[in-house]
Amino acid sequence: MSMHSAGASCPHPGVRPGHRRPCWRSLVADACLALALLCPAGASAAEAAGARVLLQTSLVAGLAHHDAKDVWEALRVGDTLALVRQDANVHDMNAVVVTWNGRMLGYLPKSDNVDVARMIDRGQPLQARIRSIAKYRNHRRKLEIDVFMAW
Repeated sequence: MSMHSAGASCPHPGVRPGHRRPCWRSLVADACLALALLCPAGASAAEAAGARVLLQTSLVAGLAHHDAKDVWEALRVGDTLALVRQDANVHDMNAVVVTWNGRMLGYLPKSDNVDVARMIDRGQPLQARIRSIAKYRNHRRKLEIDVFMAW
């Protein structure tokens, strides 16, 4: 089965052909429609407060190997993070670095980075925020982030 072309309508609105999961194009179209209905007349999408769509929630990988331990106490739920492509990474051609205030915290896991890497490469504006922070008795750290498509 082939993907629908850019201008074609989804043959099964909300569901990809042959799959039970929702068609991402339909979901984005529905989100855009909802945003348009919520915006006051004449307001652009950029003017709408919080105009964004949640793409994924991921745990940050490699926290023990970068600056996370040095800045851990200053991190707060809701803090804005930057996602930076690292296309020269020899271990992962889709590597996406997660930074906070210019400090490298770690990476999006390989299992979660392909779509985000493609979007960054295409110039799609993305936002990331800290969803949850945890530190365990054995000194292991867990940082969960939300990645949003922004307008």
